[in-house]
Amino acid sequence: MKGRIVILEVVARPLYWLILAASVWVLLRGHNEPGGGFIGGLLAVTASVLWAVAHGSAAAARRLPLGDPVLLAAAGVLVGAAAGIPALFVGEAYLTHWWGALPLGFTSVKVSTVLVFDLGVYLCVWGALAGYALALLSVDEGDGAAEAPEHEPLSTEGRR
Repeated sequence: MKGRIVILEVVARPLYWLILAASVWVLLRGHNEPGGGFIGGLLAVTASVLWAVAHGSAAAARRLPLGDPVLLAAAGVLVGAAAGIPALFVGEAYLTHWWGALPLGFTSVKVSTVLVFDLGVYLCVWGALAGYALALLSVDEGDGAAEAPEHEPLSTEGRR
């Protein structure tokens, strides 16, 4: 079993939230400037990997939305696919996107089905790649059994 790295455990907590906040910022920024769901999802994966290195793969998987990388990736695919449905209701082609503004009284927020699609990509990338990375990291988290030899070494007495 590997020893704890206390400084990493302490630093991982604020960095995890900071990286996730940056990933959401990149997700939302992607509609007007470079960024979006894919790059934001990659940043979210880095937060999950950081947590896995500091606290273990199982702890990082529990921190994922929905608690399971496969469910998160599947939810992302469903959200992305749902982004194209509103256009079908008005006779437009699937994934024809709509833009509008949501008035909030003192200001308005631009909204679009593109944001829904990007959110789906974000969740799918986070779930799929975090699941892959956490599975790879969990291989190295064995309880020492991997270090023991699988068989006894051959003795030299039987050799000629």
